[in-house]
Amino acid sequence: MNSHEIDYQIKGESIQIVEIELDPLETVIAEAGAMLFMEDGIVFETKMGDGSNPQQGLFDKLLSAGSRVLTGESLFMTHFTNRGNRKAKVGFSAPYPGTVIPIDLAKSSNRELIVQKDGFLCAAYGTKLSIFFNRKIGAGLVGGEGFILQKLQGDGKAFVHAGGTVIERTLNNETLRVDTGCVVAFESHIDFDVESSGSLKSMIFGGEGLFLATLRGSGKVWLQSMPIRKLVQALSPYGKNTGKEASSLLGGLFES
Repeated sequence: MNSHEIDYQIKGESIQIVEIELDPLETVIAEAGAMLFMEDGIVFETKMGDGSNPQQGLFDKLLSAGSRVLTGESLFMTHFTNRGNRKAKVGFSAPYPGTVIPIDLAKSSNRELIVQKDGFLCAAYGTKLSIFFNRKIGAGLVGGEGFILQKLQGDGKAFVHAGGTVIERTLNNETLRVDTGCVVAFESHIDFDVESSGSLKSMIFGGEGLFLATLRGSGKVWLQSMPIRKLVQALSPYGKNTGKEASSLLGGLFES
């Protein structure tokens, strides 16, 4: 189905929010708990699934929603619809400080985007969300965020959250190596893997961790300067949440 055409404005600097203006009967979908405010006329409904396929049966909805649990997200999504007779606004905020990235899926290659497991914030109704398993064994074993990802598909606006400053890079048959926690999103035809960071000496004493995320190909890549894992470690280096965001099979053993 075609996505709803929504207007938006991103506000703030170091801690950003996205304010979306809906025409009557327009809908935006969001992660549970992301809503900051909504004006009169906006109503919300918690549903199992993104609603991109109205003909989807109960079993398929359960399967799709269940797969989201693997990414650490809620089983349900919230649909916000303008039921009034004039335009109304709804605002969304991310769970930690950072930047909101607006992405037009219609302009992305194959109208698809791969996003880190907790990066999705909200999107125009009609956007399909699904789980994406990285088939590379390196990413699965030591990649942390690279093992279980989310795929966004559609032709409308989607909003992704990143920690700290966002760096947008366009690769032209190039290779880019990045800290495993700093990859926010990339276009679906970019090849993603996790490889050793260099010599044994560099791996042990370099302070950059044993492994780096490797992105190869042509297309857009979005990076974040401060993943939540590093923020938690800096604020509470010995706290129980220091392993947050690590979804690799070996946990945080190989994180820098």
